Amino acid sequence: MSYATLMLYVDAQDGRAEVVRLACQLSEKFNAKLVGVSAMPVRPLSVVNGVVVDTVTETELDQMRLRLAGKEKWFQDIAAANRRAAEWRSGIDRPTDALVAEAYDADLVIAGSGSRLTSSYNSLDPGETILKAGRPVLFVPDKVTSFQGDHVVIGWKGTREARRVLCDALPFLHEASRVTIAEICDAGGEDDARARIDGVARYLARHRIKAGPKVILHRDGSVAAQLIRLAEEEAADLLVTGAYGHSRLGEWIFGGVTHDLLASSPICCLMSH
Repeated sequence: MSYATLMLYVDAQDGRAEVVRLACQLSEKFNAKLVGVSAMPVRPLSVVNGVVVDTVTETELDQMRLRLAGKEKWFQDIAAANRRAAEWRSGIDRPTDALVAEAYDADLVIAGSGSRLTSSYNSLDPGETILKAGRPVLFVPDKVTSFQGDHVVIGWKGTREARRVLCDALPFLHEASRVTIAEICDAGGEDDARARIDGVARYLARHRIKAGPKVILHRDGSVAAQLIRLAEEEAADLLVTGAYGHSRLGEWIFGGVTHDLLASSPICCLMSH
């Protein structure tokens, strides 16, 4: 099992070369096709004296197309320098809508993480991407410049989202030299947690993946902070977790653990909903 196509979202305004190089690394690791996707939205229609007004001019649209063409050259130059052939897709559209529309053609979506954790018309919305893409999303923190995937930590919960991301992560788990399954539980729940993650370890063993279970008592601080601390102590370079949240008036609101991991994790996070 592997990823055949990796899809990277490239921010048209401030795309990071490090994320493109990391995507090239992964496409080589999995011998996968690499596709870059970018988009720029037009301004929303405005209402003046009860009349809907489209204020975008052809000149502005031409400037946006030129910026996207420049970003394509930038992307292709980095891919070529990393000895990877890549495809490019872009258009005048809301970034999240553009990426979701193309995600049918990907096994794995890659995007930068960081401060953009709320809905934005002009930038990629991580929550909406996870909810609508129907694909696992690898979020790359700003300070990460390379990726090996040697040690993977799975943040386990007995939920649909955790089961989904476990399957989605199998290609990474097969390539890892070490896998740790961790469940954070309250006092008195250790035996049940151990039984759950022992079952996950047996499932992975049938996929020829050796994994070590680890039960952690929930102490002071957030669950996300404890997972990050475990990953740092174990020198892990990938966290695998379900993505939790809910939809409200069309906007996806992150669950606390998901939000905190994307905001604070120093290592890459693979998430599925």
